[in-house]
Amino acid sequence: MYEPIRTKSVHRMADDDHAYPHRSREEELDIQLAGHLAALLAVTDELGDTEAGELIARQVARLRGAPPARHAALSGASAQDLHRKAHALAGRALVVAASRADTAAAILAAGRMDAHTAALTGDTLVAAP
Repeated sequence: MYEPIRTKSVHRMADDDHAYPHRSREEELDIQLAGHLAALLAVTDELGDTEAGELIARQVARLRGAPPARHAALSGASAQDLHRKAHALAGRALVVAASRADTAAAILAAGRMDAHTAALTGDTLVAAP
């Protein structure tokens, strides 16, 4: 008939929860938001926008509990490509900030999206956060 099972199961039992560290949903969202903002910071630094970079760095430091690593590595991408990338990263950060109910990060991300849209279309912004 059937061969008997001779090895331990690879599946966890419900009472094994104490064996693995778990993070809460809020902690996972914090990590995700900090990652998106750190990526946005790298692109913002490459674009040379120091004022926006400082605002983003403050939010990353708040989420991580330590200031972000900043570097001056250049990708060689055009300004248009960098603005598109920054716009996409700001959009991702906005989605996570909204689900986390982080108003400060959501406002910052929305402002960065507006700034990069204006840079792509050639419009001028009245005030860019």
